[in-house]
Amino acid sequence: MQLRVEALDGHLGKPLAQLYVISSDEHLLALEAADKIRRAARAQGYSEREVLTVERSFKWGELLAANQALSLFGDKKLIELRIPTGKPGKDGGAALQSYARDLSPDNLTLITLPKLDWATQKAAWVASLQQAAVYIEIAAVERPQLPAWIAGRLAAQGQSAERHSVDFIADRVEGNLLAAHQEIQKLGLLHEAGKLSHEQVQDAVLNVARYDVFKLSEAMLSGDAARLVRMLEGLKGEGEALPLVLWAVSEEIRTLLKLKAGMAQGRPLGALLKEYRIWGPRERMMDPALRRIALPTLEAALRQAAQVDKMIKGLRAKAYAGDAWDAMLQLALKVARG
Repeated sequence: MQLRVEALDGHLGKPLAQLYVISSDEHLLALEAADKIRRAARAQGYSEREVLTVERSFKWGELLAANQALSLFGDKKLIELRIPTGKPGKDGGAALQSYARDLSPDNLTLITLPKLDWATQKAAWVASLQQAAVYIEIAAVERPQLPAWIAGRLAAQGQSAERHSVDFIADRVEGNLLAAHQEIQKLGLLHEAGKLSHEQVQDAVLNVARYDVFKLSEAMLSGDAARLVRMLEGLKGEGEALPLVLWAVSEEIRTLLKLKAGMAQGRPLGALLKEYRIWGPRERMMDPALRRIALPTLEAALRQAAQVDKMIKGLRAKAYAGDAWDAMLQLALKVARG
């Protein structure tokens, strides 16, 4: 049974199912959904809890044993199985199918997974879980959706703000949902319910921006020059190491070149994305980016990256005579503009 996360509260007011699966890359939303299930389980008498994490040394017999073992005190038990990679392997896939067929009436099982790639979604073990479980797939909150998400969270704590104030929060947290959540909670603690002024929002959020160097690729791939400039300025202001920024940008350029080369050989983009393990937001951005950015531009950008590297190391770079951060910005904008 597929269940939208928005419908989870209503569902949990009824007798619980024996198996729940949460699949998402949004750690905050997945954690919130799992917490709701845990609270409902405790309220319905599942007083014992056992947590299993699938790591390299994990033995799948532990899951089957946990399901069959009786509680020492005769209590109902919540079994949590965490699969951080979303790849249980052949033995794990078989164990999950067997587990889904033989659920214990004394246990409630909660399985958490990252967002599964398109190939994994077709696996037999996934189909078994989808058929036997309440399956909750939580989509990522993409950057364009973030202002509405922030406004909704403010409304839930009895507050509101003008659109430009909400956009200000979204710009400062740069797509980091957990950071946005923390800023919203802070506003709830600092101010009473009602409409927040822009000054109140700005004072609470200012100087706590969390810029992520690995988000630069999203700005470049989407061709969002304004966001790219803002992110680089933020990274510079927060003292981020320029070699790390250059590495992140250079790796994205090399990836684009590999994809271009593969497509030139007649290989489909979908197969190349799978080969280079590209999924999520980057996967959706690649096709329009590859159409926009010409091969000579990427080749020139890679040569430009070598010049920026020389500047960072204090060597003379014939392409630039100015600041290394300025050179870094020119490089990133070259890719963004195509």
